[in-house]
Amino acid sequence: MENQTLNEDILLLEGLNISPQSTIPAFIILLLIYVFALVSNISLVTLIFTSRSLHQPMYLLFCNMSINDIFGASIVTPHVLRDIFIPHSERYIRYIHCAVQAFCVHFYWATTHTVLIIMAFDRYMAICNPLRYASIMTYRMVVKLSVSAWAVSLLIASTLVGLSIRLSRCRRVVPNPFCDNASLFNLSCENVTVNNIVGISYTVLLLGISVGSVSITYLNIAAVCVRSKNKSLNSKALQTCSTHLAVYVFLFVSAAIIIALHRFPRTADYRKVVSVLCEATLLAFNAVIYGLQIKEIKQRIITLFRNSKGAGKK
Repeated sequence: MENQTLNEDILLLEGLNISPQSTIPAFIILLLIYVFALVSNISLVTLIFTSRSLHQPMYLLFCNMSINDIFGASIVTPHVLRDIFIPHSERYIRYIHCAVQAFCVHFYWATTHTVLIIMAFDRYMAICNPLRYASIMTYRMVVKLSVSAWAVSLLIASTLVGLSIRLSRCRRVVPNPFCDNASLFNLSCENVTVNNIVGISYTVLLLGISVGSVSITYLNIAAVCVRSKNKSLNSKALQTCSTHLAVYVFLFVSAAIIIALHRFPRTADYRKVVSVLCEATLLAFNAVIYGLQIKEIKQRIITLFRNSKGAGKK
């Protein structure tokens, strides 16, 4: 009985299908991306919190993105790195760990969208209502928006995973390199119509609100820039909005590719690779885009680099 319970509690991850010759290069590439994403995001959060000049709503909201990326970097990548050197037949994971990982994955992706929505609102207020910006985007408002973004994501992830863990299980194989909500409810032989409907509804609702709010925001910003002859305003709008839009487009395209590949079973191996690469690359991409494109942060990084270089020479 104990052995049967243990077997039911342990799942098998299919993981990435990598040839022995590609194992070490794949490990090194993924490890470098992971370390870079972790170090760059931690550095940016530290830089923003320790620099008084960066204690502005835009940068404090960006901290939400970096903190979420640090969290996201630790969900999947270390597990995938470990499994690269483990034979396919021995890539085990306990069901409870799989459920926690699925919750964290959906919490991370939902938070990414909700944070980008509140960042779009911040840019709208700064460019379209500059005279009211300081009175509306106060420290208290930044905290409220941040808490709301994380709370909504917590609700989404809890609902999705909660509906899946209530089901009985008749399968043990997870056809992915990491666990997600679909992996959980597909382990069951029960009717999972409710899970599919709720999952699709949440996805459509979140993406709809996300795409709609970002689109409306940038259409309004574009209209203001066209009507305005203020070169300084247009330059600032282009600089700050291009970073936000680049991150959003990268996120949307990545999600669209993964969803599209799910529709073609023959591309399962490609889907696994793409899902892991998108997960890892997005974390590094966010830090690079914001760190190099936002003038204030770039200047602080250059100043710190020069100071450390000068101290090294002494």
